[in-house]
Amino acid sequence: MRFRRLIAASLPLALLACTSESTPSLTGSGGAGGGAPLVEPVCTAGTRWQKGKQIFKEVTAEWGLIDAGALGLRFQAVDFDGDGYTDLAVRRPGSYGDDLNDMPECCKTATCGDGVVCPVRATWLLKNDGKKFTDVAVSSGFIQNRNGGDPKTGRPFEVVAFGDIDNDGDLDAYTGRSDGPSDVKTETSELMLNNGDGTFALGPAESGVRVETGDVPCGASFVDYDRNGLVDLWVPQNAWAGYPKQDHLYWGDGNGGYTDVSQATGMLTANWNDTAALNAGTAHTWGWSALACDLNRDGNPELLASSYGRAPNHLWQGGGPDANYQFTNRSVASGYAYDHRVDWSDNESARCYCKLHPTAEDCPGVPAPMYIKCDTDKDIFRWDHKFDREPFRLGGNSGGTICGDVNNDGAMDLLVTEIVHWDVGTSSDPAELLVNTGEDLVRFERPGNEETGLTREHEMLTWNDGDMSGALFDFDNDGWLDVYIGDSDYPGSKGRFFHQSSPLLFESIPVADGIDHNRSHGIAVADFDRDGDLDIALGHSHMRCYFDDPANDCYPTTQVRLFENLIGQDGNWLQLRLVGGPGSNRAAIGARVEVKTPDGVVRTQEVGGGHGQYGGQQDLVLHFGLGESCEAEVKVRWPDFALTEETFTLVSGHRFEKQQGADVTVLAAE
Repeated sequence: MRFRRLIAASLPLALLACTSESTPSLTGSGGAGGGAPLVEPVCTAGTRWQKGKQIFKEVTAEWGLIDAGALGLRFQAVDFDGDGYTDLAVRRPGSYGDDLNDMPECCKTATCGDGVVCPVRATWLLKNDGKKFTDVAVSSGFIQNRNGGDPKTGRPFEVVAFGDIDNDGDLDAYTGRSDGPSDVKTETSELMLNNGDGTFALGPAESGVRVETGDVPCGASFVDYDRNGLVDLWVPQNAWAGYPKQDHLYWGDGNGGYTDVSQATGMLTANWNDTAALNAGTAHTWGWSALACDLNRDGNPELLASSYGRAPNHLWQGGGPDANYQFTNRSVASGYAYDHRVDWSDNESARCYCKLHPTAEDCPGVPAPMYIKCDTDKDIFRWDHKFDREPFRLGGNSGGTICGDVNNDGAMDLLVTEIVHWDVGTSSDPAELLVNTGEDLVRFERPGNEETGLTREHEMLTWNDGDMSGALFDFDNDGWLDVYIGDSDYPGSKGRFFHQSSPLLFESIPVADGIDHNRSHGIAVADFDRDGDLDIALGHSHMRCYFDDPANDCYPTTQVRLFENLIGQDGNWLQLRLVGGPGSNRAAIGARVEVKTPDGVVRTQEVGGGHGQYGGQQDLVLHFGLGESCEAEVKVRWPDFALTEETFTLVSGHRFEKQQGADVTVLAAE
């Protein structure tokens, strides 16, 4: 291990409440309040960003990411080797394997001449030693082939999620591979089991996740939906052979065996041949991301799948951990499927259609188009008058969904990212916050970006918002979540960064203060350097790049970039790593933590098992900014059948570990 544990006994670290049978001691050898403190608070006046204060600096080269040749858009920030430093898994888009032949130097800077063949890497597993990343994708066995293929070719996959499948104390991984109807496949989606020494072995060949054909995972979340202490797996599906598919929920047996229980738990959906089913959100998603999060605080996780193609997003409300566990489809009723904006009359192509067909249904009174040529039906694009007035076609192209308690009211809100085109008009859902009403039957309100301040200025008429990735995190440790939205794939697209200045009100952070990053796609947030604030790794999309265009805004490569936080470490914070005990999964995925400071503000987070468009994952170590406070009352609700709770007090300036039913310890970096 690269860190040491100390029993925490600072301030009155006495146990306040515990519903488990045992009563863990949180004190040193002197008993409650009796021994000399082993850890003192690191207390400051607190930090809060003000305009003109630089937040981040780029440290990509210093941290070895250029030397590693890390190029990609799919990120997972987890400590896979258990040394106390958050590592980084990176994938390029597409389900293809790594070419492991030697890389000519010119390939790293895109300066090779004709005749030089650059091997294409697809996967990096970047080990963090606290100062630098080193690629161990090959030496760890993370990309090994199952079927004895060419040793210079890595296994093809695209979606990655980490969780402790076998409860042995280290993080295993699901690696999902998409295929097509004509794909001759020797490799499938796989489980990679961690050996505990930083290396991986292929999971069981008979596992249900090894789908032989028609597997098109678009995201993955580990989740213990029945709270039996073993992680299950939620894998929404993209389209196969041109048609959306049934999403999959796999039940885990704790040994790497997984069984599809989608039908048994009531999650079957219909094919795309019924408009009523599509409008009701009961047909398949055109999946683009996964999420598992407890949205009504009952301990039963909800499962979400965002959808491409202006099809409804899905929200499955959890029932209860019993033999007849059933999910309920609340996609439309919750307000997650699509928004309330249904006026299509400002869609330029719809206006063109109605100009050319003035007596068509609903066309009388629709204005003529303002900006596009409209002489014949060939000028109509992105509009089918028969279907595009239906509710399911008046939603958005939802990239990813992120779960977080934005307004600190104890109910998890959602940030949903969306692709929006200028010509579609106001009926297309924008990237926005969905505010949880806190009801037992999950429901969200959409106050709108004009109300929350998550607006942006477009410098041209024919703009596109390519929002596919994003994050909710407290960059300045003021105790309130901030927002980053990755705007990618289109000219003029740039990462958007917002600071929460008051509850549910955000201000745009100038590029000079925040991060200047074009076509931002892919994000990982973690305290990579262990200094008490959250750093950011970002990807860069090369879709729709025109390098010969004088206005090209694409970088030469899709180099992963790392930005170090400069201000948060001066504030008050605490970090908590949870370890599940008997009855809970060891990684504590699904555990809920409430941190209450003396000012009465309660910050709530859950340990996540993967989310986002084609896979994303933030650190399992939870980070809480404390504002001006130097201590906090912490309540952990464990993801076991009984929803066991433990409550204790922690101080600022340290990373702690809490094992279920045992002492809290301080994790001191070495």
